[in-house]
Amino acid sequence: MPRLAAFPKAFMQALCKDGSMTVSEWIHLAADLDIEGLEWYAGFLEMENQSNWSRFRKEVEDQGMVIPMMCCSPDFTHPDPAFRKNEIVKQKHWIEMTHALGGSYCRVLSGQRRPELSIEEGVTFAADSIHACLPHAAERGITLIIENHYKDDFWDFPEFAQQMDIFCMLIDRIESPHFGVNYDPSNTYLAGEDPLELLKRVSHRVVTMHASDRYLAEGTLEDLRREESGATGYAKRLRHGEIGQGLNDYDAIFSELKRVGFDGWISIEDGVDGMDQLARSVSFLKSKIAAYWP
Repeated sequence: MPRLAAFPKAFMQALCKDGSMTVSEWIHLAADLDIEGLEWYAGFLEMENQSNWSRFRKEVEDQGMVIPMMCCSPDFTHPDPAFRKNEIVKQKHWIEMTHALGGSYCRVLSGQRRPELSIEEGVTFAADSIHACLPHAAERGITLIIENHYKDDFWDFPEFAQQMDIFCMLIDRIESPHFGVNYDPSNTYLAGEDPLELLKRVSHRVVTMHASDRYLAEGTLEDLRREESGATGYAKRLRHGEIGQGLNDYDAIFSELKRVGFDGWISIEDGVDGMDQLARSVSFLKSKIAAYWP
C-alpha cells in the first residue's frame, strides 16, 4: 500500500533563503499530520552543516516518521562540460545526504531548457550525467528518481524535459534497477499536455509520486509560456492548490497506478494556504488510497 509524505512547499523561502523557519519547526508542524514521512529538500539552509543530518533524521524518527525521499535539482543540460561535472559532484553529495537521512529515493532532473540547446544535446547531456551518478546511488541502495518537472524554485528557465516526448526519450536512455520516475500530474498540465497520457506511457517505471493540484490565479497557459523563461522561480500567476480541488483526476491516476502494482511513496506538495489546507489534502489522499489499496 502506498504511504504518504509531505513536502514543505509553503515554506521554501523560509527554510532555504531567509532562515525565518528552522527545519525543527517544520518537523514539529508536520508531526500533527496523519502521514508516515517527510520529503526532504537538499537546499534547506541548515543542511549545509553535515553534523545536522543525523540530528534531523533522529528528530523525524522521534515523531514516528521517516525521510523516504530527497528533492534536489541538478542542472545537467549546461553546455559546459566542467559545469556538468560539478553538477554530478553535487548530485553524489545529495545521494550521500539521502543515505545519511535513511532515505531510499533521490531526485534527479534533466536541467534547464536553455534556448541554445538542441533536443539531442540536452537528452545526451542529461542521460550521460545521470549514468555517471548511478553507481554511487546503487552502492548506497538509493534509487534515482526523475520527475516530469516544471521548474525549480530557484531556476531561470523551465525544465528541459518538460514536454512528454522529450521526457520519455530521456528515460528510455536509462535502464537500471536504481532508476525510476517520480510522477507529478500537475506538471503535465503546465506543459500543455494530458497527465493521464503521460502516466500510461511511464506507469511501469513510476516508483514515487508527487500529489499536487495546480491552477492559474489569472490568465492562461499561453500567458504563462510567455513569462516563464528568464525569470527566477515560479511565475506569480501559478498556484499550488488543495489536493482534489484542481484539475487532476485522482480516481483515474490511482486506478492506473494500482493496475501496475505501484506501492511507493506519495509526497504531498500543498499547504501554501496553511497547514489546515495540507491536512485536508492528507485526508483526501488517505481516503483515495483506502479505496484503491483496501
